[in-house]
Amino acid sequence: MRILISNDDGIEAPGIALAAEAASRLSGDVWVVAPDGKRTAAGPSLTIARPLTMRRLGERRYSCSGTPADCIVTSMGWLFKDDKKPDLVVAGVNDGRNVGEDLAYSGTLGVAREATFWGIPAIGFSRVKEANVRDGDAAWLARFIERLWVTRNEWSLEGHWLSVNLPADLPASVSQPSIGRDKIARKVDIVREDGDEIELVVPRGREHASRKGDENSLIAEGFATVNRLNWFGETQLAGAFMEGLRSATK
Repeated sequence: MRILISNDDGIEAPGIALAAEAASRLSGDVWVVAPDGKRTAAGPSLTIARPLTMRRLGERRYSCSGTPADCIVTSMGWLFKDDKKPDLVVAGVNDGRNVGEDLAYSGTLGVAREATFWGIPAIGFSRVKEANVRDGDAAWLARFIERLWVTRNEWSLEGHWLSVNLPADLPASVSQPSIGRDKIARKVDIVREDGDEIELVVPRGREHASRKGDENSLIAEGFATVNRLNWFGETQLAGAFMEGLRSATK
């Protein structure tokens, strides 16, 4: 099994080392392609018509100057262009949970989303900050990934991927939460004002919101949470609305 690992925290992040260690317990064909620095909240963005620099850092290990999703595009369009494609993409383990509106902003989940465009099963892993990291975490994560791999036909639909949030302590029981509301970037601070030029910064951090049964409530109870997501989320417009729209545009 060929496993490709990426993230949005950068090639040197502890979380991607944990993911690679876990994957290496399952396969001898593990590749790591990750941004050369932190790309928090990069979402699914791509770099178009501008150069990207890939740097070989070791056997099956590369950094990319672009976004997290660029790591998948460059892997598929260059690294594996004439070779066997990955069987599974693992994103993360992100430094911090991805819940609520994070699902739209997350570069970790942007990796998983991009992988689905190439027809590859993908899992995005995130973990609460200041987790109690222990020696057994990689072995537990390997068992988790292995179970998801052998059951992939039950969850890997076209255009879908999994988002997994890990609590502070592993091992953990697994639960499927509802998706809550927990928006980042609710505040903007003024750094400098100089006439017509204003320098602003969106600060890090937030106080997590929670409601019964959502990701944050279950994470607080010590669960690992799993959601299946897709990129083509749609709600149909009512027939009467569409008829009115057609009438107005005749």
